[in-house]
Amino acid sequence: MKIITDAQCANYSSPGHPERPARITATVARLKEQTELPIEWLAPTAVKDEQILRAHTPEMLARLEVPHDFDGDTPYHEDISGYARASVAAALDAMNLARNDDHAFSLMRPPGHHATRKTQMGFCYLNNIAIAVLEALATGTERVAVFDFDVHHGNGTEDILLDHPGAAFYSVHQFPCYPGTGQKNVGNNCFNYPVFPSTPRESWRATLASALAEIKKFSPGLIAVSAGFDAYERDPLVQGTLSVEDFFWLGQELRNLKIPFFSLLEGGYSNDLPELILAYLKGVESISSRS
Repeated sequence: MKIITDAQCANYSSPGHPERPARITATVARLKEQTELPIEWLAPTAVKDEQILRAHTPEMLARLEVPHDFDGDTPYHEDISGYARASVAAALDAMNLARNDDHAFSLMRPPGHHATRKTQMGFCYLNNIAIAVLEALATGTERVAVFDFDVHHGNGTEDILLDHPGAAFYSVHQFPCYPGTGQKNVGNNCFNYPVFPSTPRESWRATLASALAEIKKFSPGLIAVSAGFDAYERDPLVQGTLSVEDFFWLGQELRNLKIPFFSLLEGGYSNDLPELILAYLKGVESISSRS
């Protein structure tokens, strides 16, 4: 397993904000202390403006340099442009590793799947996964699927990839819930699987399995995974019901598709996030889920 991270991504924060540095620092510490999963640690490289501008407008990119809050959930931080670009770079690195048959996970912040083509929102400043998907399509991969299992709908990814040739978006998420989108399919390539708050975990898991079955039918050459861990039963922001074992299962099921894939951290705000990520990565590598 190759994990791309950078200690610098923990250098910004807002008091009381759930998207906090400990999401990364505690997870890195947990992954470094465990001995079952072999890990190669990598630092993100770089991203070019032309890669970002496939997904976002020039005005949105320029706005990152202007000191002002984007919305109530998405504050301005000094050098937020640099942090967001590093997170995009890690996504691109993970994508390239996957195309070389490596298992890669981007353990970075800020997350990205709520950032639309024109707007920063929902803790997200640039859409890491959409940028990586468009880069893959522009550089030789004919079909790319996004699998988004974050409890919140990936409205930004949907906005950017809507009806884009070669791309397909599959999102399993709680509805009703922030950001209020994702109730039904849109366009010819965006497929939404809404689940009600507090849906029993067996039903939630069956919905995830249905989405994965449709991805297999799409026959992509690459799968980009928006790995949000906030559908967890103890997450403080929503009413998910998944267990630690379900995230292990998700990793296994993705591995069993036998299609190259890479994963980017999106949400997940419980103190158990390090254990959830470890379980998922062990599933990807098909290592026993027992701790």
